[in-house]
Amino acid sequence: MELRYLHTMVRVKDLEKSMAFYALLGLKETRRYESEAGRFSLIFMAPEGQEECPVELTYNWDGDEGLPSDSRHFGHLAYEVEDIYAICQHLQDNGVVINRPPRDGRMAFVRSPDNISVELLQAGEAKAPAEPWASMENTGHW
Repeated sequence: MELRYLHTMVRVKDLEKSMAFYALLGLKETRRYESEAGRFSLIFMAPEGQEECPVELTYNWDGDEGLPSDSRHFGHLAYEVEDIYAICQHLQDNGVVINRPPRDGRMAFVRSPDNISVELLQAGEAKAPAEPWASMENTGHW
């Protein structure tokens, strides 16, 4: 039996805010499906050159009342990054809270506007600990 990865789906409450967050991570919209009858949108976003590994943002036009408000049961998305300090600084400069700073030069966690944990992992060897990250405390669950 052959298995092939397709995508990870996350439900979003504010499509524009969520798309802006994933764009800050470097993802681009690769595909979109709008359903008038179902009253929902599916937006697929992936890193450049990795279109086969998208995150699917599912947006219900009439809201998600009745669905769990906390997405922590989901787990997390994980992305390898070229420079963990640079991406964390970029995200922080754009108002994203770094829940688990990259104190070890290897791993960080941030949250999307929909409470989805996103793990960032340094490509290759860990970077040497550097300030301000090395002495930062965690700011929440990751």
